[in-house]
Amino acid sequence: MILYPAIDLKDGQAVRLVHGEMDSATVFNDDPAAQALAFQQAGCEWVHLVDLNGAFAGRPVNGAAVDAILSKLSVPAQLGGGIRDMATIEGWLQKGLARVILGTVAVENPDLVREAARAFPGRVAVGIDARKGMVATKGWAEATTVTATDLARRFEDAGVAAIVYTDIDRDGAMGGPNVEATDALARAVSIPVIASGGVSSLADLLALKAKGTIAGAISGRALYDGAIDLGEALRALRG
Repeated sequence: MILYPAIDLKDGQAVRLVHGEMDSATVFNDDPAAQALAFQQAGCEWVHLVDLNGAFAGRPVNGAAVDAILSKLSVPAQLGGGIRDMATIEGWLQKGLARVILGTVAVENPDLVREAARAFPGRVAVGIDARKGMVATKGWAEATTVTATDLARRFEDAGVAAIVYTDIDRDGAMGGPNVEATDALARAVSIPVIASGGVSSLADLLALKAKGTIAGAISGRALYDGAIDLGEALRALRG
């Protein structure tokens, strides 16, 4: 199981939100590129990036910060937030991102996801953000009547590289991930599922790994707070 250290970008800084609320942002590093490099030096295989402003604006906002991060990294990075048309997808991938994560458009324009997955094999993931099992879009600001499992199944034959599943009620709250819901989603589809939201300890990571169904896990706040030692976690997950 791959551990993805997370860098959430707001106004050019690395922050974490609680339950996805923009006014709950805590700034952890005003130099996101230095933060990305520190994660890489600790041994991570991937870095997970989110353009928080972009998720609300519907277009890229933290491009300069992402460019700076990519200039420092030699490991692959994936990015979600505000990616809602083919031109933006192409632009990000040309800049050197390994993978883009499509969230809102997966609900509103699933054909775009399929088109992008065909055009860029292995480089398009679907972000499914759910509150009590129901998908939320536009930076989690809008609720839908679509279940996370139903949305995932729509892309079963699309060739997407992964599903990033976020339990919004767990995100940034340090209360542990929704292991059972993530496992259930992973069992419902053949697409690799990456867990996000609430991963706050090495025990959480090992609980996700123990299911044997979950391809990866994203953690942010716990790494910044020191609740998870990145090097120790990477060694434990590889063991």
